[in-house]
Amino acid sequence: MSPASPTSPMSPTSPASPTSPTPPAAGTTEGSGGSKSGAPAEGPRGRAPPGTTGLRPRPRPEGAGGRPRASARAQGRSAILEKFGGAATGPAPHLKRTGGTAAVKAMLLEWCRARTRGYQHVDVQNFSGSWGSGLAFCALLHSFFPDAFDYGSLEPGARRHNFALAFATAEERAGCAPLLEVEDMVRLPVPDAKCVYTYLQELYRCLVAKGLVKTKKR
Repeated sequence: MSPASPTSPMSPTSPASPTSPTPPAAGTTEGSGGSKSGAPAEGPRGRAPPGTTGLRPRPRPEGAGGRPRASARAQGRSAILEKFGGAATGPAPHLKRTGGTAAVKAMLLEWCRARTRGYQHVDVQNFSGSWGSGLAFCALLHSFFPDAFDYGSLEPGARRHNFALAFATAEERAGCAPLLEVEDMVRLPVPDAKCVYTYLQELYRCLVAKGLVKTKKR
């Protein structure tokens, strides 16, 4: 027998070709950290998986009119402004507007001080504490209507009587709306400056309308 032919060396196995990357499935995007889902996969018959339908951002609580609900403090503040700021909007007529609101307030305060000068127990220095006893209101109205009541008989301690007398006189003689409540004024040891200022503006308007306050024509 002829000697067996030497076995041919086996050719080295060719390295396997690298597997081509599988393209990302529809609805996914491939990033550096792996694939991210771009849209929820659909279930049978094109339906979204359970638990994903109807999910919407929870709306913020709103009040009437679709506006954000205001706090109780803000609502209280709005009620005060609506009550005391509704009748008199902007500076009173014939008061100079030069310098803004501060100048208008200063001129109205000086007018009140001049009208009440010489009245006992009255010293107008501001729109709050100076009106606490009610006598400043009485003195201001008495300067225009001296026959309405006897100012000399009034006492600083009788606050309720003084406020009631002043507001009733202003309404009857000057046609001034009762923007201030007697009970509110008595309850507060120091009147609210904004409320007093607004009321005095309205009183000034009414006195001008009746021709009781002489103003310079421009």
